Amino acid sequence: MFVRGLVMAGMAAVLLPAPSAHAAAKVDCAKVKCLALTFDDGPGASTGTLLSTLRKSGAKATFFLMGKHVESRPTLVKRMAAEGHEIGNHTWSHPSLTTLFDEEITQELRTTQEAVKKVTGRAPKLFRPPYGNTDDRVAALAGDEGMAQVLWTGTTLDWKLRDQKKIRAAVLKLARRDGVILMHDVVPQTVQVMPTLIKDLRKRGYHLVTVSALLKGRTLEPGETYP
Repeated sequence: MFVRGLVMAGMAAVLLPAPSAHAAAKVDCAKVKCLALTFDDGPGASTGTLLSTLRKSGAKATFFLMGKHVESRPTLVKRMAAEGHEIGNHTWSHPSLTTLFDEEITQELRTTQEAVKKVTGRAPKLFRPPYGNTDDRVAALAGDEGMAQVLWTGTTLDWKLRDQKKIRAAVLKLARRDGVILMHDVVPQTVQVMPTLIKDLRKRGYHLVTVSALLKGRTLEPGETYP
């Protein structure tokens, strides 16, 4: 029988289910076929349901969080960290960073770093630019804040599709070994299709891991862009 962990949210204690034995097993992506499912813009209203799906299946994911949502939903962020998911910085308010001055970019990144660290005890090492709008200047400023930039090998456009069957088809089409798939945990249809989608990907031989697990032991340098 597994022991449940306690996560404190203000004065309230939230019981978190312990991860399954499957989830605890380490995956060597040099030896098996891995895929990273990544979720932007959260945590949102449906993120708790997604976390439950991931826990039940033993899958790991990477969440690129907006600072203002970290501040408003800290319990979900604590749960992500407790259940072994990777947390990245997706700015405070989701601006197009290439249109901002340096100090504005730094403010967007730094306030989110501080918000995540306040909740989890650790600042993110990964960053994803909203809309994918980036350049050498943005990447360098992220590096100054201690983060590497993570883009993607395929985007589902789930925010536009808003249809479970179409989102599922998009992910299956985009899936490839060591791929990084972009989705959004704030899109209800994405969360709803995940139980079926995870089973589909497993049947195709994929191990669902964090972005860092794809690196096969290598660590991204601050300012570096991956993949």
